[in-house]
Amino acid sequence: MASLIKSPKDLWTGAIYVALGSAALVLGADYKFGTSAKMGPGYFPKVLAAILVGLGAISIVRSFIARGEPISAIAWKPLFFLTLGCVLFGVLLNPLGLIVALLVLCLVSAAGSREFGFDAKAIAGLVVLITFCALVFVKGLGVPMPLIGGWLAPLFARWGF
Repeated sequence: MASLIKSPKDLWTGAIYVALGSAALVLGADYKFGTSAKMGPGYFPKVLAAILVGLGAISIVRSFIARGEPISAIAWKPLFFLTLGCVLFGVLLNPLGLIVALLVLCLVSAAGSREFGFDAKAIAGLVVLITFCALVFVKGLGVPMPLIGGWLAPLFARWGF
């Protein structure tokens, strides 16, 4: 008898999305939602979690309709370096600041790719990404993250920055 599941990868991706989105909805249930004009602390996380659940449901339905790829082996090297990059970003954000933390995040995460190499295009992209994040999140949205962390502030103060 043929399996009803035509795309196991879509099925498991959808299941993970639904599980993570549902967990976020449950964990954020006590946060005030607010309105779109006056958003509460739970507005963005709940909307994002609902979108994640919706995309997961679509992926699950798709797994029964469209033929897709089978599940392949887990790519441990990229998983390790992406996770390490995210952890290092969180650890380094306050002591070294957003600029250094993003630099470490990008370089460590890129180490997980077989295709990454240092060239002018990659370095330009890195500079543009860090500048964009600094301008949008810290200057534009006012997210309370230091651009230059406490460990580096005396060094930059000595240089007149």
